[in-house]
Amino acid sequence: MQGEKIFASGLGTVTHALISLNSGPKVQLALIDVTDPRRGDATQWDMLGMRATASGTYNFSGLPLGEEARIGAPGDYLKEPHFVGGVWRIAALQAGAAAGLIDAAASALRDMDRLEAEAQLARLMQVLMRVWAGMALVERAGQASVGDHEEETIVGTSIAARLYTEEVALDTIKAVEQSLGLRHFTASSETGRMARDLSVYLRQAARDAFLQRAAGQALSSEKATWGVFG
Repeated sequence: MQGEKIFASGLGTVTHALISLNSGPKVQLALIDVTDPRRGDATQWDMLGMRATASGTYNFSGLPLGEEARIGAPGDYLKEPHFVGGVWRIAALQAGAAAGLIDAAASALRDMDRLEAEAQLARLMQVLMRVWAGMALVERAGQASVGDHEEETIVGTSIAARLYTEEVALDTIKAVEQSLGLRHFTASSETGRMARDLSVYLRQAARDAFLQRAAGQALSSEKATWGVFG
């Protein structure tokens, strides 16, 4: 093999990594031993968040690639509705992280006897309701992925869950910052750490392309606008 992965997580912790080989429509996965500590470089992870993931670069150049290491056939990784159609799992993480951040913020405010203020209750409840709505959409997308639906319907619903929970999570971070003030930005702040981790995780690629693809399916006909259970 030749090359390295720049966002490798679990350096020094995991024994094997599931990596993509080559690129394009025929990309293939392989399960590779990554126990050589000399190949990993955690100093290359300079993100402000997700520090606990033990991420960095890992150099795969020179490692052997036997047929037994290959997972599936070329192109299997990108097959729908399991590739983009599976991003509802990312949405589940985003919704859960947003709920956890609200929970931590509410706990901090209770400890300071500041939660009973009407402005605090209204600010956090407004985003919490949207988090709950996002969770319902995630569940809907997950059910669609195992149901008898057209491929693009499954993909579009999954994308919708992914994008909506991203927006809700970003608004949750903003609401928590406003509620806690400067305490949220101290080095020891638990909500600050959670928000930084979530901010980094939310930055997935190709957001605009995802939105256009979902819209192309959902707005293609009157029937499609009702969604997978309409």
